[in-house]
Amino acid sequence: MAITNLNIRTDKDIKEQAEEIFAELGLNMTTAVNIFLRTAIREHGIPFELKLEVPNEVTAAAIDEGRKLMDDPDAPRYSDMSELKAALEV
Repeated sequence: MAITNLNIRTDKDIKEQAEEIFAELGLNMTTAVNIFLRTAIREHGIPFELKLEVPNEVTAAAIDEGRKLMDDPDAPRYSDMSELKAALEV
């Protein structure tokens, strides 16, 4: 297989943002572009999503609150659903 260079132009901020995402996925720019090109050829189009799951503000806040509660030794703990329901008065 012959190797060739591919030069593309893109906005600096776009490139940096993409590199951050690819790094989190364990990829570099070359690997990510090659994945895109090979998949486009195989599928005859742009068929895939490769993205990180990013929670919205409400979900992120709930995750943070849950983590704080897990670290708080004074936070209430329940060993089964009946205890939780009783605490919630349900």
